[in-house]
Amino acid sequence: MPILTLDLPQGGYPIRIEAGALKRPEILQAGVAERRRVAIVTNDVVGPLYLAPVLAAFARHDPLVITLPDGEAQKTLSTIDTIVDRLLGAHCDRQTTLIALGGGVVGDITGFTASVYQRGVPFIQIPTTLLAQVDSSVGGKTGVNHVRGKNMIGTFYQPVSVIIDPDTLATLPPRERAAGLAEVIKYGALGDAEFFAWLEAHMASLVALDGASLAFAIERSCRAKAAVVMADEREAGVRALLNFGHTFGHAIETGAGYGNWLHGEAVGVGMLMAADLSVRLGLLAPPAAARLQALVAAAGLPTVPPPLSAASFLELMAVDKKAQGGRIRFVLLHGLGSAEVTADVPMPALSATLARFGIS
Repeated sequence: MPILTLDLPQGGYPIRIEAGALKRPEILQAGVAERRRVAIVTNDVVGPLYLAPVLAAFARHDPLVITLPDGEAQKTLSTIDTIVDRLLGAHCDRQTTLIALGGGVVGDITGFTASVYQRGVPFIQIPTTLLAQVDSSVGGKTGVNHVRGKNMIGTFYQPVSVIIDPDTLATLPPRERAAGLAEVIKYGALGDAEFFAWLEAHMASLVALDGASLAFAIERSCRAKAAVVMADEREAGVRALLNFGHTFGHAIETGAGYGNWLHGEAVGVGMLMAADLSVRLGLLAPPAAARLQALVAAAGLPTVPPPLSAASFLELMAVDKKAQGGRIRFVLLHGLGSAEVTADVPMPALSATLARFGIS
């Protein structure tokens, strides 16, 4: 598998996609200076499965292991304080490298901690879920949740490397795999019609964990994410397109209670709601929206949101971090493979979309 490079003005880093990477110490150790301390952050689900080879690879680096409980509920400032307390208690200095071993929650928490601990220490992403491999581990977004909104506290802070081992997906529960496929579908829907068509033809293979299909989908997704990040690292423009489905999705996650809906599940429904809104505004043809709904369903994702009131939904979207000047911003489709960011959405059209999905 190729090594992708994400080039940025402050320096780039490699994204290595290789089956069996966790069993190759030379891959894991790349980017960590000899004898420098490492601290591995993982959780109580991933640790028993994949911590051992990582610990073995860094045996000469006096590794500190910080194991968190699993789940979205851990994305809080309290967890950051717990990690910092462990780092200080172990006398970890500014030369320590943090290693995120887990899914998107572990990656976001570790990245945020690395960005603020002693004003910044290096960190490595080793994502073990499909969602983290194709999305959250690439691009440097870090953060924790607030009771009022998803990822409302965070930083832009790039890792020194991303190491993706698709073999870890063999132990991923089907619900988590489906959640990751939502982000894969997103890349096709918003900017790659050819990839979208490929996903339609190969979704069954992806669900069945076919190695070749997974490798292709992960690489294509990482290339798409890297290209956007290189063009707009801090989401001043085109990177906002990657939030397709997320304005609705984050409202679902927050409104349902963190952890009750997985991020990918919420984004899957959010994409369908954004597509419906796009149709109502005359931007997207109804058959294209139907294709998107069929693909989301084929991935094993829900296609309707949890029961929330329209007032709650609108309030949650209004405080979304993508809102500007009190206006809710949406990523809408002009066709499969073409998207735009807009805040010019008439309330009657938005209300009609909410009602179409049972939110009133």
